[in-house]
Formats: sequence, C-alpha cells, structure tokens
Amino acid sequence: AFWNAIRHARPLAVGLNCALGAPEMRPYIAEMARISDTFVSCYPNAGLPNAFGEYDESPESQAVYIADFAEAGLVNLVGGCCGTAPPHIAEIAKVVEGKRPRQLPEIPVATRLSGLEPLNITEDSLFVNIGERTNI
Repeated sequence: AFWNAIRHARPLAVGLNCALGAPEMRPYIAEMARISDTFVSCYPNAGLPNAFGEYDESPESQAVYIADFAEAGLVNLVGGCCGTAPPHIAEIAKVVEGKRPRQLPEIPVATRLSGLEPLNITEDSLFVNIGERTNI
C-alpha cells in the first residue's frame, strides 16, 4: 500500500532505514524491489538494540546480509543507520564492490490504489466494488 501511495511522485529511490537490522528488513526490501520501478535503498541498523540500547552486530555480520541483498539483485543504494560506524560502512563497501546494482523492472501499467492494503486493478480485473467507508 505504501508504494501505491507514493509512486505517483516518481521518487528517485524508495527504501528502508533504521528501526530494524538487516535480517528483519529483508522481506520488506524484497517486496519493494519486486513492486517498484525506482531505485531501492537499504540502511539497516547494526542489529536491534540490546537491553542497554547498544547495537551488537559486527561489521562483518552486517555485511553478510547486505551482500545477500546485493547478490539477490534487491538494492541500488546501501549503507547503515543506528549502531553502524566507519568499520561497518567499510565492510559494506567491500562486499558490494563489483556487484551489479538492481535493474529497474518493467512494471505493467495498472490502476494502483492504496488504503490499508494495496489494490491493483489490471486488464484482467472484473468489476471492482470499493466500499463507501473504504474509499481512497
């Protein structure tokens, strides 16, 4: 629904940062890469904060996840947010060096609406009734 709500603005990039570590971000980044026809960015935290508000993910372990995102063709821009430090960014740079950035997909033209859930009306859609209280 988020992408449908902002796609009309034709953003240069869309993505996620903060709040999550890389493993927790992967399903959201994969979905954004699947449905969007713009660059995808990913700036995860160095894990989730521990009981002391510190981030325990090492530069090497964070870079493993980012390398997976790049190898899977999910991202165009990568970096780090809370808990990342220069060694984290250096590791990320090392693992993505030489990797091909995500190629922008051709997304079929359709009417794309957003409420709490996305609603995509394609050529194959039959009659679509949107309830009065859920109009967008």
